[in-house]
Amino acid sequence: MTTGLEIHRLLDEVFAGIEMTAEAQDLKEEMRGNLGVRVSELERQGMSGDQAARTAIAELGDIRSIVDDMEPAGGAGAPWERNRVRPKPGFVMRTVVLAVVAVALVATDMYARRTVAAVAWMGVVAGVLALVAGVIVADALRQETTTNYPVPRPRALGYGAATAVGVAGLGIGALYLRDPRMSFVVAGGLAVLLSTVWFTYLGVTQTNRHKPWVVRLAAEHMRAGDRFQRDPAAAARFGIYTVVIWIVALTAFGVLSFTVGWAWSWLALVGGLAAMMVTLARMLFIPSTVDSH
Repeated sequence: MTTGLEIHRLLDEVFAGIEMTAEAQDLKEEMRGNLGVRVSELERQGMSGDQAARTAIAELGDIRSIVDDMEPAGGAGAPWERNRVRPKPGFVMRTVVLAVVAVALVATDMYARRTVAAVAWMGVVAGVLALVAGVIVADALRQETTTNYPVPRPRALGYGAATAVGVAGLGIGALYLRDPRMSFVVAGGLAVLLSTVWFTYLGVTQTNRHKPWVVRLAAEHMRAGDRFQRDPAAAARFGIYTVVIWIVALTAFGVLSFTVGWAWSWLALVGGLAAMMVTLARMLFIPSTVDSH
């Protein structure tokens, strides 16, 4: 397919001159998959294959800086320390200012009286809060974090718009508290429903944003796992032991309640909990020398 060849060629051009370490190769393959999904979206919007490929590449931003920020081979310290990305001051200031505006609007609305003007003002507050929430979400998703790459601008705007619609729907529904009209509830409910469907679509079509070191750590964790993940039979035995322990504990609790009284019967439940925790420790953190057999 011409589009696929164009993606490969553009990626080769971007990575030309970059030492292809294991991390760089993982990043390149991850980008290849993400680009394929994004190009398909752009083609459905009417772009040609080559134009869609170039647009998708451009949306990734400065790839060389991303490669430079990757985990250095043999680096010291924990992975999240080596790959830490500090929040941009501009983003922090924008978020703080917008949050202050939102709090100020909510505070003024709390003093509004139950009048037509108050209902109108509450509608204005709901609209501004929806806009503020949408801007904060979209802006946050456009930021690179320690674990994730930025979301492409069109998709970030989609998340922001879905957030704004949902918050606006909640605000419209809240107008019912000032002016009990069912139209407010219906309109607000439809807006929230639209927001939910929108978020669902964005979620199921979201591609991987995690950086290579996060993906690698996740894979290593899945390979290691705990004893219950590696030995389903042990997990089943623990479930049976837990049921038996609590049957005994609850039976003892009932017997003690009718014999020695409530002052001492609760000790049966404490004993059951202690027995369950000891059993969990013995089974989950079994010594490696025993587990190997």
